[in-house]
Amino acid sequence: MPSPCLLLVATPIGNLADISLRALAMLARCDLVAAEDTRVAQHLLHAWGLHKPLLRADRHREQAAADAVLQRLAAGGCVAYVSDAGTPGINDPGAVLVRAAREAGHAVVALPGPSAVTTALSASGFDLDAGYCFVGYVPSTAQRRATFWREQLGAPRAVVCFETPHRIEASLQALEQAAGEAQPRLLLAKELSKQFEALVEGTPQQLLGWLAADARRVHGEFVLVLQAAAAGAAPDELGARRWLLRLARELPASRAAAVVAELSGVDRKALYAWLLAQSRD
Repeated sequence: MPSPCLLLVATPIGNLADISLRALAMLARCDLVAAEDTRVAQHLLHAWGLHKPLLRADRHREQAAADAVLQRLAAGGCVAYVSDAGTPGINDPGAVLVRAAREAGHAVVALPGPSAVTTALSASGFDLDAGYCFVGYVPSTAQRRATFWREQLGAPRAVVCFETPHRIEASLQALEQAAGEAQPRLLLAKELSKQFEALVEGTPQQLLGWLAADARRVHGEFVLVLQAAAAGAAPDELGARRWLLRLARELPASRAAAVVAELSGVDRKALYAWLLAQSRD
């Protein structure tokens, strides 16, 4: 471990036993632990017999906390940063501290470890040869959610996203409506690594049925993995459709279709007809 340095420590997403030996060793050696939530960090540290000074550095305080971290690094110390769960910076705070440390000329060391994204992908069994895309949380408003799912259905690779318990059913309903007859398959991962973990694969309609069968199933943290599946569309056409939906926000439908056709080589009339069908839906 170089000194001084900023350590990014991945922490368990549920089961405390998932922390790595290296993470424990680095937490034991650091001078200060900056944390998204100091209460969560303290629980983790005490579970492993560690006692360290803590500094709050959530999304609202990360910029202010960066000054205190830089002072400690300038004095030759080592600071570890932990988010509430998983890998810092992956839909969690951490990026502000990393940029500040790098700009000040300090070393940044990232420790690999738990991530809900890769855990769900690993359990999906989907074909990931074309790669995957992590898109964060599904939008909270109905209109943006509908647009979001139409775009993801045109993706040429697997899509991973998070959803909250109070929106999971609305999100699956929006996906079902956006997909129409060509219902995709997806993996719903609930409470990964926790006591009530569940991995359920099916169409949006099947997953809605699974949730409705037991009122307790809508509680918890959800990860959705969608295997993009636009029936009968080639990979080039899938990518073109996704760009088309995005451009259609800024341009008239005919102009958006013309631009995407020129860039992708996909037939303009086919793209225009498909876009009009999406608008009707």
